[in-house]
Amino acid sequence: MKRKFLPIFILSASVGFFAFRSEINSPSEFHKSPINSGGAAAGKTGAPGEQNCTACHAGTAQDGANENLLTILNGTTPVTQYTPGQQYTVTLSMASNPTKKGFQATALTSSNVMAGAFTGQSGNTSISGTSKKYANHTASSNTSTTAPVWTWTWTAPAAGSGEVTFYVASNKTNNNGNDNGDVIYLSQHMISEASTTGIENMAFNNNVVIGSDNESNKVTVAYDLNQSSKMSLNIVDLNGRSVFNKTLINGQIGKNHFEISTRDFNSGVYIVNFFIDNKPFSKRIIVR
Repeated sequence: MKRKFLPIFILSASVGFFAFRSEINSPSEFHKSPINSGGAAAGKTGAPGEQNCTACHAGTAQDGANENLLTILNGTTPVTQYTPGQQYTVTLSMASNPTKKGFQATALTSSNVMAGAFTGQSGNTSISGTSKKYANHTASSNTSTTAPVWTWTWTAPAAGSGEVTFYVASNKTNNNGNDNGDVIYLSQHMISEASTTGIENMAFNNNVVIGSDNESNKVTVAYDLNQSSKMSLNIVDLNGRSVFNKTLINGQIGKNHFEISTRDFNSGVYIVNFFIDNKPFSKRIIVR
């Protein structure tokens, strides 16, 4: 009797064991992909030092310069400069207008700190993050039929913040409920700070010109001064690392000009930060 039933017991236990392992390894039951219909976790914009949506979605990031259509509006008028402390409406859409989509965006100064503040729009955009704020799609705004355009409010940063870059990561999904087959688009959108009369009268005439010349491998800075002032120059890469930093001798009243060699720079995008008596001017350059 014992010999007769013992093999049956072992066989039954064996079948039960493998059925359990099979269930664990079932992708439909235990390996569900993340579905962020209400917005991604903070820090997925592709900004310096951040991840992007490919951290959760399979595939590679694509250039989104022609896909992510971001506009900053003063009322109904698009602007390319901001007035410190003023509120603006930010709109974002995707050129391909996919059936299902998502995004995350932030706005940073050239020092990679949060530039101003974001306020979401109920049902359309939500705001997340702590020291850095992120605008995200919502569960009710990730389809083209309900929200072809995402909208939120940006309060511009304080005077002296300089050029601001909006970093955007969008997701063109195939709506299959999984993490494969999606396409991630990354883009950067820059807006400069409008000059103010008070700053102009203090030290300069708003005639600062920053340029780069890849044939002669140099950065040039030209400026006018109304009074003798202290200058400094800091050049950083898109990861926020300083590749050049120097305090310059006092400039003279009138027209001034100097050059910095970029011969030892790696090819890539850099932000040139020029300061006159701690008042910043920033310019994005490309070194080849």
